[in-house]
Amino acid sequence: MEGPFPVKPGPSPMRKSPSLDRTPAGSMLESQLKTVLGYQLAQAAVVTNAIFDETIRKPHEMRTLEYTVLALVCENPGVSPLRLASALAVTAPSITNMVDRLVARELVTREKSSKDGRQQYLHATRAGHKLKTRSTDAVTASERESIDTLTPGEYALLLELLHKLAGARKPGKRGSTSLPD
Repeated sequence: MEGPFPVKPGPSPMRKSPSLDRTPAGSMLESQLKTVLGYQLAQAAVVTNAIFDETIRKPHEMRTLEYTVLALVCENPGVSPLRLASALAVTAPSITNMVDRLVARELVTREKSSKDGRQQYLHATRAGHKLKTRSTDAVTASERESIDTLTPGEYALLLELLHKLAGARKPGKRGSTSLPD
């Protein structure tokens, strides 16, 4: 196979036993899919989405993107909606909808620029900071407890590698936006 990571078809190079070349649920053969990163990320997302639902979505009635926007606003006071849209590779109207919901819940405030009335800056309220901290603590604790198939070192390495993969996004490339900062 061509590419930076040549892989031969057949049983997974990561596993020696054919019985381990099966889907986590349903016991279907997946040996060739073991080398497809997008497939593996989707399978892992089944686990992490369930954890998110139980620790943030249900108790706090907050969608993934809303939580992410709140967390980023907390850590980046004065960030503009346009910069958030660029950072998250979503459209400006999507960010506006998320910010509208967070403002309605009194978790975020908007501040207009004194130089350009069209420009807005976002700030988390005290309630927003508290909810972000509580939610982040809950979801990370639940992930560490639930994902017991990884050692602490593997868990840290996985986070590092996923962050590195996300950093491969560049303006003008697939999966990115080219909005200015």
